[in-house]
Amino acid sequence: MTGLGPEMPTVELVEGRTQLEFDDNLLLPLLYGERDQHLDRIERQLGVSVVTRGNRIAISGSASATGTAQLALSQLYSRLKRGQEVDPPAVEAAIRRAAAELADKDQDLWREDAAFRTRKRRIAARSPGQTIYIKALRENELVFGLGPAGTGKTYLAVAAAVDLLMTGRVERIILSRPAVEAGERLGFLPGDLRDKVDPYLRPIFDALNDMLPADQLAKRLGSGEIEVAPIAFMRGRTLSHAFVILDEAQNTTPVQMKMFLTRLGEASRMVVTGDPTQVDLPVGTRSGLAEALETLCSVDGIAIVRFTDEDVVRHDLVARIVRAYEAREHMASPRPASVGSAFVRMPDGSLAMLHGSRWSMALQQPGLLRRRGLNWGSR
Repeated sequence: MTGLGPEMPTVELVEGRTQLEFDDNLLLPLLYGERDQHLDRIERQLGVSVVTRGNRIAISGSASATGTAQLALSQLYSRLKRGQEVDPPAVEAAIRRAAAELADKDQDLWREDAAFRTRKRRIAARSPGQTIYIKALRENELVFGLGPAGTGKTYLAVAAAVDLLMTGRVERIILSRPAVEAGERLGFLPGDLRDKVDPYLRPIFDALNDMLPADQLAKRLGSGEIEVAPIAFMRGRTLSHAFVILDEAQNTTPVQMKMFLTRLGEASRMVVTGDPTQVDLPVGTRSGLAEALETLCSVDGIAIVRFTDEDVVRHDLVARIVRAYEAREHMASPRPASVGSAFVRMPDGSLAMLHGSRWSMALQQPGLLRRRGLNWGSR
């Protein structure tokens, strides 16, 4: 019998099955989930069979799948021992992390500092792509986060902004988003400027509510420390000592995008997020996001992070929906741009780090996280 550390279960091989033994029975209901939903998720995704007996779990299946399940459960148990929550997204993240580690890929993808701390919770990476994104957010003044819905590109940008605001490294957060549906003519909507823009920024406010107590959020909105402004109202401003987020950037025009990017002032950071495949502009209007990516591909100090369906961390059905639409539309994966000190996901699904125009390190091979063709497990 071998131990995996003070917070980890002991592991042994019994009659061809991997068996984990846990030292704290009180944590097991949290590890298993309500009606064993966490174990069911591991079984379905990895094609293993998981049987519980007392304070032991027996896992059977293919060698690679069993190893992944064992490591994922061990990491989740360690998480509980440290007083952290285990929920379905955490289980999903543990499976991805275990798969990456067992594939002998760069462990830097899952560093402990790949997280942001806010007043209400610690926001950690749940996929290798998110870890790359967090690193880019920490190290670059301008970051483009590109990819399908559910990859966390906006949520993590808000977490980075709140982290820097709480630690005093920026003085304010500025949130913006093109209001395509209203044609930027917001005067006909009732209420003040914030009331007019709120419907378009609801995803960002949802993220802020996850990270700040309600009274603090209201106070900071009232004082202007957190500012909401439509992109049309950015013209002529210089945004200094601020963390600026432009969401749904694929719906900006080239003129709007150029205007927005040139607002960056002293000691500020800017994050531009969007999904290039979901442009809602009138037919014939070029997306400002697409033009910016082409124009800025050789500019140092800009990071471009591209997510794929492998990085979707919402309901697992979302990833399948994204793949189905991509297959139907026969859309080519976007080509990564060469940028100064940038991390990108390549068309084949691999992750790589760029310095200028040269590839310096391949971090992940395609298909590492996807588990297909495995038999469904049952208990």
